Amino acid sequence: MIGTAQAFSSRYAQARAQFLDAAAAAGLPVESHPHPLPGRDGEALALDVVRDGPADARHLLIVSSACHGVEGHCGSGVQVFALHDEAWRAKARDAGVAVLYLHALNPHGFSHTRRVTHENVDLNRNFHDFRQPLPANAAYREIAALLLPAQWPPTPENERAVGAFIAAHGEAAWQAAITRGQHEFPEGLFFGGTEATWSNRTLRQVLRAHGAAAEHIAWIDLHTGLGPNGHGERIYAGRDDADAILRARRWWGGGGATPVTSIYDGSSTSAFLTGLMWNSVYDECPRAGITGIALEYGTVPVLEVLQALRADHWLHLHPEAPAAQAEAIRQQVRAAFYTDTDAWKQRIVEQAREAMFQAVDGLAAPA
Repeated sequence: MIGTAQAFSSRYAQARAQFLDAAAAAGLPVESHPHPLPGRDGEALALDVVRDGPADARHLLIVSSACHGVEGHCGSGVQVFALHDEAWRAKARDAGVAVLYLHALNPHGFSHTRRVTHENVDLNRNFHDFRQPLPANAAYREIAALLLPAQWPPTPENERAVGAFIAAHGEAAWQAAITRGQHEFPEGLFFGGTEATWSNRTLRQVLRAHGAAAEHIAWIDLHTGLGPNGHGERIYAGRDDADAILRARRWWGGGGATPVTSIYDGSSTSAFLTGLMWNSVYDECPRAGITGIALEYGTVPVLEVLQALRADHWLHLHPEAPAAQAEAIRQQVRAAFYTDTDAWKQRIVEQAREAMFQAVDGLAAPA
């Protein structure tokens, strides 16, 4: 067994080493998909895949981390702890549920303390049919010039203009305009891309290989950055299907103790989003039933999160920025998505473990 705090890592390279060591200790092979670029410190990057359970299992639970790179500090800790948790592994094994751990879907962002991929794409806005017209985000277009000013920190004039928008339209409208996803400004925030990213293509390959035999797939995708500090919101992740939403609420709702929210009915802290990653499992595993949530852990207030992302994208556009300023911005981004305290980590693991147990019970229950 490993201590809760010890399961978390301060750098991608350490997180990957811990994950690989945990898999080895559990006697499980690792399937690594190397990323084409090196990490911030020159380290090798990869999407690492570990399957705990038979290849022909009818029921499959996916637990994934670092869709948004820097959020991997949290997700990796959950995965490392789970691989050391024999009671959890026995629970899944005895129920006939195979568990597929996807470590660092976006390893480049994890290593470089960025939320986006090396293509500057928000991976969770990148799952579209790019042969079709892409959704427009007129609200983002209205504020695009405000988001990335010529200098950082922003001038008082820029801050007044941002404040005026929020005063006129509300904080929720500011969040929604920025986070929904956009395909018009490649250097901007929450850019969904104009083609499938490396992470998108690689994930689809993994899903085809590991989901082919499954009759029902549950997916817990681990995120941070929305909601009260340490609280894990269970956000339904799937098509706008009443039966699937009801099933997710039955599995993960805890009789009302741990409610499942939705972007479709406005109950989530998340705005309505486009191009979400769960689209991939419907495409690549069409014969399986799908039930999923994003487990979204709170860190700091949402305006602080958005400010950190503005700073990060400004820095991406200004590599000439002084080293001290660049490091301060990276620390700001890390703090926006990872609360580095033992108490926070304990709460993260407790809630993830509960959700994983609930998923196994749901998968194993009669249809």
